[in-house]
Amino acid sequence: MAPAPPPKSNVQFYSTGSGAPVPAAVPSGPPPAAGVADAFGQMSMSGVPPGMGGGPMPPPPPGRSESEPMGVARGPGAEAVAIDEASNCSTKFMRFTAGKVPHSDAMAQAMKLPLGLVLTPMALDAELLDEDECPVDVVNFGKTGIVRCKRCRTYVNPFVSWANNGRQWRCNICGYVNEVPHDYFSHLDADGQRKDKYDRPELCKGSVELVAPSEYMLRPPQAPVYMFVIDVSAGAVASGALAQTAATLKACLDTLPGGSRTQVGFLCFDGAVHFFNLKAALSQPQMLTVPDLAELFLPLPDDLLVNLSESRAVVDALLDALPSMFAKTRRQDAALGPALVAAYRIMSHIGGKMLVFLSTLPNAGEGALKSREDPRKLGANDEHHLLNPADEWYKTKAVEFHRLQICVDLFLFGGSFMDVATLKELPKYTSGNLYYYPAYHHARDGPKYDAELTRLLTRATGFEAVMRVRATRGLRITTFHGNFSIRGTDLLALPNCHPDASYALEMVHDDALLSASVVSVQAALLYTTSGGERRIRVHTLAVPVSGIIEEVAASVDIDTLCNILARQALDTALKTGLESARLRLQTSCVDILRGAKPNSHIHAMRQHGAPPGAAAPQEAPTYPETLQLLPLYTMALQKSVVFRGGTDLRPDERSDFMMRLNSMGTAASRYFIYPRMFSLHNLPAEACEPAEDGSDNVVGLEGCRVTLPPMLNLSAERLSSDGVFMLENSVDVFVWVGAAASPAVLGALFGLQSVDQGGDFSAVALLRGGSPLALKVDRLLAALTAERSSAMRVFLVREGDPASEARFFRYLVEDRASFQGGSYSYGEYMALIGRQTR
Repeated sequence: MAPAPPPKSNVQFYSTGSGAPVPAAVPSGPPPAAGVADAFGQMSMSGVPPGMGGGPMPPPPPGRSESEPMGVARGPGAEAVAIDEASNCSTKFMRFTAGKVPHSDAMAQAMKLPLGLVLTPMALDAELLDEDECPVDVVNFGKTGIVRCKRCRTYVNPFVSWANNGRQWRCNICGYVNEVPHDYFSHLDADGQRKDKYDRPELCKGSVELVAPSEYMLRPPQAPVYMFVIDVSAGAVASGALAQTAATLKACLDTLPGGSRTQVGFLCFDGAVHFFNLKAALSQPQMLTVPDLAELFLPLPDDLLVNLSESRAVVDALLDALPSMFAKTRRQDAALGPALVAAYRIMSHIGGKMLVFLSTLPNAGEGALKSREDPRKLGANDEHHLLNPADEWYKTKAVEFHRLQICVDLFLFGGSFMDVATLKELPKYTSGNLYYYPAYHHARDGPKYDAELTRLLTRATGFEAVMRVRATRGLRITTFHGNFSIRGTDLLALPNCHPDASYALEMVHDDALLSASVVSVQAALLYTTSGGERRIRVHTLAVPVSGIIEEVAASVDIDTLCNILARQALDTALKTGLESARLRLQTSCVDILRGAKPNSHIHAMRQHGAPPGAAAPQEAPTYPETLQLLPLYTMALQKSVVFRGGTDLRPDERSDFMMRLNSMGTAASRYFIYPRMFSLHNLPAEACEPAEDGSDNVVGLEGCRVTLPPMLNLSAERLSSDGVFMLENSVDVFVWVGAAASPAVLGALFGLQSVDQGGDFSAVALLRGGSPLALKVDRLLAALTAERSSAMRVFLVREGDPASEARFFRYLVEDRASFQGGSYSYGEYMALIGRQTR
């Protein structure tokens, strides 16, 4: 676990120059992002909305730099600045790699510390049980018009400063002085702050949602559209995927976002494309099949997309009949390409969400793929070619889709090679999601699939979105990571946005920041709510600047840093191979530790929530406290299912994990990189009991919070044959059962007297209740799952079972491993890093 952040106070002080720093808590919050401009990114980005005045930029006030926000108070003797932490956006929306920014490019280059942030713009408050509720204040500027900087288009925020008795305001991003609209004027108090500051959320809170006026729209907000493109080949029928899809879709119809405005359409495919007339006047749906894939056309184009509330009876009838319609099919082919083109034509005039369900490698019509899985390439230097698309067809289509505001969510169920590396281009460039269920089996995978499809359909969703991030002059954004397309140079196009979508951004210095004591970052997301309102969600963060290496190193957020390092390594893995990615991770770790130049000797390698266990090397390196876990996390990443060598990971499985990691938020990537492991057979009395907010060592969300058991380090030495252990990695849960586990524990958890009872251990399941121990474990699983954006399947592992143990032991990263890149134990790796950093 990463070091726990210290308690926040409303105001924290930071040193900005030479001399000893003013005592303060190190900020644990993240950084923010910047604003978008106009609807769909097609309107002028530099135009000024009506009512926005401007004026010549006067020189900065005495003692203050042009780029320094005036909303930040200076400390005694101009040696420090104070940032009101309550005015920064929450860490659930943005987290920066460090709580302080190096004051110059030369210093940043010397430290080798990546500057960047992880952004989750639509994250929900943990306390919000109703996802339709907005977790931030909604502001309507009315006839005044949205107040923005005339030069750089930054939205007014708590870190702007005021001049001329409130008649002007200075932008905290570019320094330009803007005129305050007459209707927005307020006098200033003795501290130079507006007297109505705390009456206006946009002036006192780092996250707000603005109601967008008509000039932010190229067209009226469109109704939410859900287009379902379903594989009905023999493989989909035999696995149970088709029946489960129909059942889950029907169960979710009442909770689809959009209410009475929502429109739906259905299209099925095997070797042909099957359309469905869902007109409300019909008593039963009509299926129209087009077998000619080369001359595909839309029969009855006006009745293929219908209002759900008006055609509900017909839609229900279709979903009830769908499994039986194709129950006897023997067709093995799948014309995915023509089906995508047909669905695109049906919904292109509106846009919306396209959900694609595929159980067979596409092998008919345009976009057909061939199996290219080659076991000889696994673990070889050219393995990364299997992790890249076979051709550009799906990427080209994805780019066409995003231009018309179509998001693709892709569900894959195939048992054989599915070419995930090629198909993932569809969700990647349309801000969608990929869900992969290898060799889908209804009894085993059905609950996870049902939970994930239900969440995707019912979570709060924004449509027709664009996002822009702006930073104080002197910082420049260079790279974006995540699922999106880019318009121009810096406008992220997001046909859909939702609470589970995270993005990472990297920054570099454009100019020295020597004269600035604080930098600001602002992100703005323009989108349409499912209710048809155009909104702009704005997050703003102020971060102090420091010229002291030790201060910057002491403010590092290790979880955000590792998230960005992992995404950087992903790019390297796809371009030049997994070995190059592992080397990059290790080089980055060494460079960062060398550049930190600590000024104190630190011996404890596992403080502040780090997992107990293997002792540090005898000569512990003197790393800053915030970076003590960096070697451990680097080694864990190198051994992870994304970057590890060896031949036991199929390309589809690795591509799926790569896609997950590239869109993971910091909270999820923390345990994906270094999973949590607990012993279940000897839980302390207080473990897994309901916990209140503010309690230590708590996991879960409101209404489902429990106290965590003690965390074990990831080594086989921590396992014992008489015990039962649980490991979770943000994606899956593994329960390892020792061969000599107590019959009392086995009976309480599984209803067994021995691990050999009943023969097939894979058919055993954890009990949901019936004993105090089972109730504790059930509460723990519920709390862990509540924190994740996707359901976690539980894998039972019996000691001595080679197949299941091999999968489990992948995650015991502190042990030696036989695959390339995993030959070091944790102690040996620390010794290696210690030699390289010296």
